[in-house]
Amino acid sequence: MNLETFKWDVDADGIAHAIFDVPGRSMNTLTAKAIADIVAITNEVATNDEIKGLVISSGKPSGFCAGADLGEMNQSAGGSGKPAAEMSEAELKAAQFERGFILNKTLRELETCGKPVACALNGLALGGGLEVALACHYRVAANDNPKLQFGLPEAKIGLLPGAGGTQRLPRLIGVQAALPLILQGESFKADQALSMGVVGELVPSSETVAKAKEWVKANPNAKAPWDEKGFKMPGGQIHRSPGAGQVQSMANAMLIAKTYGNYPAQTNILSCVYEGQQVPIDAALRIETRYFIKTQQRPEAKAMIRSLFLSMQELSKGANRPAGHPKTEFSKIAVIGAGLMGAGIAYVQAKAGIPTVLVDVSKENAEKGKDYSRRIVEKDISRGKTTQEKGDALLERITTTDSYEDVKGADLVIEAVFENEELKAKITEMAEAVLADDAVMGSNTSTLPITGLAKASKRPENFIGIHFFSPVERMGLVEIISGKETSEATLAKAIDYVLAIRKTPISVNDFRGFYTSRCFGTYTQEGMHMLSEGIKPAIIENVGRQSGMPMGPLEVSDSVGLDTALKIGRASAAATGADIQKDTRMQFLAWLVEDQGRVGRKAGKGFYDYNEKGKPSGLWPDLNSRLDVKVDECPPELKKELTNRLLVRQAVEVARCFAEGVITDARDGDIGSILAWGFAPYTGGCCSYIDLIWGVDKFVEEADRLAAKYGERFAVPDMLREMAAKGESFYSRFPPAGSEAKAAA
Repeated sequence: MNLETFKWDVDADGIAHAIFDVPGRSMNTLTAKAIADIVAITNEVATNDEIKGLVISSGKPSGFCAGADLGEMNQSAGGSGKPAAEMSEAELKAAQFERGFILNKTLRELETCGKPVACALNGLALGGGLEVALACHYRVAANDNPKLQFGLPEAKIGLLPGAGGTQRLPRLIGVQAALPLILQGESFKADQALSMGVVGELVPSSETVAKAKEWVKANPNAKAPWDEKGFKMPGGQIHRSPGAGQVQSMANAMLIAKTYGNYPAQTNILSCVYEGQQVPIDAALRIETRYFIKTQQRPEAKAMIRSLFLSMQELSKGANRPAGHPKTEFSKIAVIGAGLMGAGIAYVQAKAGIPTVLVDVSKENAEKGKDYSRRIVEKDISRGKTTQEKGDALLERITTTDSYEDVKGADLVIEAVFENEELKAKITEMAEAVLADDAVMGSNTSTLPITGLAKASKRPENFIGIHFFSPVERMGLVEIISGKETSEATLAKAIDYVLAIRKTPISVNDFRGFYTSRCFGTYTQEGMHMLSEGIKPAIIENVGRQSGMPMGPLEVSDSVGLDTALKIGRASAAATGADIQKDTRMQFLAWLVEDQGRVGRKAGKGFYDYNEKGKPSGLWPDLNSRLDVKVDECPPELKKELTNRLLVRQAVEVARCFAEGVITDARDGDIGSILAWGFAPYTGGCCSYIDLIWGVDKFVEEADRLAAKYGERFAVPDMLREMAAKGESFYSRFPPAGSEAKAAA
């Protein structure tokens, strides 16, 4: 055999050992070459009489296998042999099935080769990696690797397990136990795997292969449980067991309640499990492959794989970092302003191992800011997430002060004070007075233009916006904003910083509101438009959530602060010369804030009432007293219209940002929209929503229809019309930086 991704040997007892070890990679994935090797290994084991059994293990210390190579999968989905344009529909479907069934077919052949097969698992086995292990007759896992995890995470990126996972796991542990794991894609540890019966025993890492070989020698006639005569599904089959039938019904209800039908993968997983467990395993695997291909070809799957896996992975490694600049290692960072944002920034820096100086107007205030970190550490210790020693070390890295002398020697300063230009300018001058010439000055601002703030700097080329989201320790995105004079070297340092604190950076150019704040506001604004049209508040909120957004637009407004929204609205009207007295939305907001004192979640009352824990207890009952409710029912056609208004409005603003040069990389656009303001994840983000869910030409048509009916806020930029005419997408017009990425796009 000529294997490229496996090492191979056969011992004196005739036990073959296949060691999965993809060259040049730190983790094994199921590439086309790896699958070809598995085909060859299966054939060798089945046909070579000298081989008495097989043990599969990994040559990587990081684990067994992380699953399919999704980059390769996205590029080759549906491809086979002669061009699709030359094939009939029947030929195309047959070719797609044949391609999609290769691994499923091979693993089934391995499972029924007549010889015992065991798998030694030293670390993680996810997705296709776990499916390979499940096709073995026995599994031994390490008990001394805290990072070991098993799971079928495909549903998280719009796919379903396509190499037997939806069929073998339910047959092994029962439908009731398997369904949540497959539908939610959650991973589980070694001890859980043992208790469920996913693995047969736990031993030290150094003994996994030996134990697997020992089992193979002792079980020459091994079979999978489902190949034994009289096999019964643990917990019973759904169509025969009333209890199992209830599981199916409840799963359907819970699925709709959680996904609102936006995620085809979960729906197809349910069908796959339900249909597959009613037939023998061979037929079930063919059913799974058909559902896998059907799911893989959905635009949601393509969008989610591209954004939530590929783009996220690339940006989290600094793919948008300017080339040609040395990496910066941070020995000291100062945070000025110990309020909620500054305290959160100090915590994530200290957690990442960076010595941090937390500055405020008094030592007492700075200590209050450090208390934020103390509370998180205490909670983590109580929950077993960290140790006292590690918690103490984290807190030791935060030095509190009221003196700018302690800022000396910092590689980077982040001011995180109130959104006041004069205050920020004063802090910039005071900080730069003690900083080295190559130090970077960063401003954590959500709206104030960086070019304007940089006027207070002696070195505007070293000045940059570093926009965090609240709560800092939980939000994974940081928006980096370059002003007109910001240098590439400064941008590179800022990206190095974000990567150092283990967050995902997106890079944008200067504009009031930048990218995220500007686009995010359109969602709440559209909700207010609907409110002013007389649409019942509950309908607006329900449709908002059902469209895929994490909250309804009115609840989001509460979270931001209705007083803040009123202040911004009045400032905007003053800047544009608009007559605020004729703006019914602003008048309603003024009544709510100034007459009723309902300023939002922070006061426990806004559009919603809130309990003592700050959770919404329901829309304010008296809300309708001021509203002329004209629409109090929501038939399907209205739901579709409102959904389109909420999502298209956001996407139009994103397109305007690209047209105006605020953002230049489609990956930044997609990841920013999902991580910053929660744009419906099943779409892959705003750019993919336009590209894949609609298609640019159809999106322009819909936006034009909405603009004619509701106003110019839906008008698309000329750039988008040009893209539609040329057949371009965001990923072809605004591809990732670098020649290889551009070629792939």
